[in-house]
Amino acid sequence: MTGLLIEAGKSPGTIIWKLAWPVILDQIFQTMAQYIDTAMVGSLGAVATAAIAVNTSTIWLVNGVMYAYGAAFSVLVARQMGAQEPERVRDTVRQAYISMIVCSLVVTVGMLQVARFLPYWIGVEAAVIPGSTSYMHYIALAYPFTIIFIYLANMLRTSGDTKSPLMANIISTLVNICGNFLLIFPTREMVFMGKTFTMIGAGLGVTGAALSTALSTAVSASILIWVVSLKKSPLRINLRAPWRLDSQIIRKVARIGTPLALERATLSFGQIALTILITHIGTSALAAHQLANTAESITYLPVNGFSIAATTLVAQSLGAQRKELASRYANRCLVYGILLMSTTGVMMYIFSRQLMGFFTADPQVVLLGSKILRIEAFAEPFFAASIVISGILRGAGDTKWPFYIALFGMWVVRLLPATLLVRVAGMGLEAAWLCMMSDLIIRGILSLIRFKRGTWVDAWKL
Repeated sequence: MTGLLIEAGKSPGTIIWKLAWPVILDQIFQTMAQYIDTAMVGSLGAVATAAIAVNTSTIWLVNGVMYAYGAAFSVLVARQMGAQEPERVRDTVRQAYISMIVCSLVVTVGMLQVARFLPYWIGVEAAVIPGSTSYMHYIALAYPFTIIFIYLANMLRTSGDTKSPLMANIISTLVNICGNFLLIFPTREMVFMGKTFTMIGAGLGVTGAALSTALSTAVSASILIWVVSLKKSPLRINLRAPWRLDSQIIRKVARIGTPLALERATLSFGQIALTILITHIGTSALAAHQLANTAESITYLPVNGFSIAATTLVAQSLGAQRKELASRYANRCLVYGILLMSTTGVMMYIFSRQLMGFFTADPQVVLLGSKILRIEAFAEPFFAASIVISGILRGAGDTKWPFYIALFGMWVVRLLPATLLVRVAGMGLEAAWLCMMSDLIIRGILSLIRFKRGTWVDAWKL
């Protein structure tokens, strides 16, 4: 059947790179777009930036949970492709569509309610509340498209099609940037190549940023719907077939997806707790922390290419009952991921000041941010190991151990010592990031131990 990669007759390295490079390029492109997006909204001032920041952690949390169950469906699809069971693939895809519809209704209604109260729960200044509420309102209305994209992108990637999500992301990101340019800013005079012209603009500020994001999300989801429905895809289904819940498939998805959702929630809540802790250090520390997190993303997001490749190839290999092949792919993906992130970690260490300078001209924030980026650089190889091994274990259906490791690393290794060092000992941001570095190193080591034991190949059977 189409979508099967492990019988392609090519070397493991060639197959891995064929899967990974579109995802790597996708992540780099998204990171650069995020840089531009942050800079454009930041130009509106502190109130506008705060209005979006209020909602960011909640959006990450919800997206993470949706990603978990989208990934669970994709692992099941990849297993069934490896086992050469096209009818079961189509049954699983149909259940994924039912899940999309239900989740879209629940999440949209829930987020619309959250939009009304979140700024008050967090306790922001009165000036921030209107923009924050408006931003979340329009993001919530776009959640059906967000969920569709998350599910379909996951399933397409594990069916071997990593190029379609890449193209959808590139087009939607360009739409987002153009939309920001036209919707955020008012009509103004601009100079280009020495000539002055009038650029129209809606002047909607934060609301314009939300509308632009919502529009770009709708575009990306529509592209993937077209790919799955109209192109020759192994995920294409007969819409006239019976639509009913299959409890057996749903139980398998829940078994894979729930630990992954808990892992995402654990990391999101931990990041929220750390941010609250850092607010007690001071405004410059908080700014440096937030911007350094954004700057660091250029080093770790591309490694997701090897994580996704590992998920796909491990799942298909185990579906075909080929454990040795699964191990070969896993080892190769791990080596590639560590080498890539070690290289980007060195670059982050060398160019830490330049990365921070892209976001702010405040010399204190740039200096502090560059210091903590250099601290974090030493953890990058271990961070890469945890990212790729998480993908390997996900492909094997072993999602409980990444959750246990994330829970221990975030709350015991990172947050507990950081709280003692910052609140009790009165130390600064560097101490908090030393705890972050320790967490990533420990998570990497524990992930390597789990991987080297090899028991993950028998963690879950269809």
